Amino acid sequence: MDTLVLLTLTGLGLGALYFLIASGLALIFGLMDVLNFAHGAFLTVSVYAAWRTAETVGGMPGLLLAAVVGALTGLLLAAVVELVLIRRLYGRVKEQILVTVGLSLAVPALVQTVWGADARPFPVPDALSGTVGVLGARVPVNRFLLVAVALLVLAGIHLFLSRTRYGLIVRAGVEDRAMVTALGIDVTRAFTLVFALGGALAGLAGVLGGLYFGSLSPHQGTSLLVFAFVVVIIGGLVSITSVALSALTVGLVQQYANYYAGGYGDLAVVVLLAAVVLSRPAAGTGSPPARLRRALTALRTRSAGGTA
Repeated sequence: MDTLVLLTLTGLGLGALYFLIASGLALIFGLMDVLNFAHGAFLTVSVYAAWRTAETVGGMPGLLLAAVVGALTGLLLAAVVELVLIRRLYGRVKEQILVTVGLSLAVPALVQTVWGADARPFPVPDALSGTVGVLGARVPVNRFLLVAVALLVLAGIHLFLSRTRYGLIVRAGVEDRAMVTALGIDVTRAFTLVFALGGALAGLAGVLGGLYFGSLSPHQGTSLLVFAFVVVIIGGLVSITSVALSALTVGLVQQYANYYAGGYGDLAVVVLLAAVVLSRPAAGTGSPPARLRRALTALRTRSAGGTA
């Protein structure tokens, strides 16, 4: 029982981390239709900036300041990338992919040149380095912090999209940018804000990823981005809540499979992704049960015709 509790709570913490990364990715892709492969690069630069801050200040104040620095670093980096590169490429998907993939390769290489390829320990305050007992299991305290931050981010994104002026402008601009612009509303400024918010979420996720793993490396953002894309694909872009549920599912499946299936957690996630994608109905085909009913009906019709 204690093992199951530990795996479940650890999986929830990992799912919360995946959601923090995927939320910014889904925000940019869902609202702006930009497939941002540089999202992991934003995370990498932010976590190194946060690491230097946390080491310099130390303790819980250092971690809080590191979270602010990481989020601001991701925000500024994303805003610069949008202003200089992405703004010229709206509606040009191939060019967007080439540019963001190039950044995803160049930025970690630059970080590796400056700080080396070896992983470095992330300074964890004493208050977050221990464990707490839950139903007989000793669960790391930082897992609960990750879940709490993910819930706050989920609520914040909901409020931004439904209650703020810029959230409504972006949603309208995606549907009909020409009409919104004709009304005298600057859609490009709203798009820059959304891109910057996505970068800030990547920076915050980088700091919490340092807490979760206890270390950081130049290619940590790239590896985490793979799971963020899996989360977004499984959850779809219907709502940010579906992305959150997808992230929790991926985190739990990975943890359970790592323990009960001999370390095949990554493979289990790939199998889950394939199952969801293959079972998802294509446009105009209906759900899998509906397709099965149509196939059985056609089979019965042919059988009846053959008997007659």
